[in-house]
Amino acid sequence: MPALSAFVLNCSLKTSDKEPSSTDRMLSDLLAALEKHDVTGEVVRAVDHDIKPGVLSDEGDGDEWPALRQKIVAADIFILGTPIWMGQPSSVAKRVLERLDAFLDETDSKGRMPATGKVALVAIVGNEDGAHHCHASCFQPLNDVGFTIPANGGVYWVGEAMGDVNYVDLPGTPPVVVEMIEMAASNAAHLAAQLKEKTYPGTS
Repeated sequence: MPALSAFVLNCSLKTSDKEPSSTDRMLSDLLAALEKHDVTGEVVRAVDHDIKPGVLSDEGDGDEWPALRQKIVAADIFILGTPIWMGQPSSVAKRVLERLDAFLDETDSKGRMPATGKVALVAIVGNEDGAHHCHASCFQPLNDVGFTIPANGGVYWVGEAMGDVNYVDLPGTPPVVVEMIEMAASNAAHLAAQLKEKTYPGTS
């Protein structure tokens, strides 16, 4: 398999200098699983950067999205991690998806968007229902802007409704979540390798 890289955006509402993030732990577990398939990765906390509102790849002075966008485009696998808030992906995740909308108008001569040939995974954590809804809310726009979603490309953990135990507090990862993460990593690495060897042809 060719060498593969992953870029991960943690869309927690907490900055990295706050208490540990359950989303970070889930993403670390996922990256560890990807490393078994020779995928190297980097995790960035989105709220540590000034991501301006908008739907362009560069929204002008002070916008830190262009550098993050460059990392997304350079990677073979893009991973979006988000907590569940009020049954929804975080507002930070929604802003990231809005900024990716720019890909629709950035096609090459064959109609391929910058995410063409890139694989996307979505990782969800929360203490309320909504993981499947959040996956759907993220997968649709990611697919719209050109990413390919592998089989079993969504991983999640949800705790007891309105409980006070978070994923980051667990003494160990539940076996069913481990299996889910391992499958997502395996499928993502396999698909990314295939697309890196031979990407989509686009239109003639």
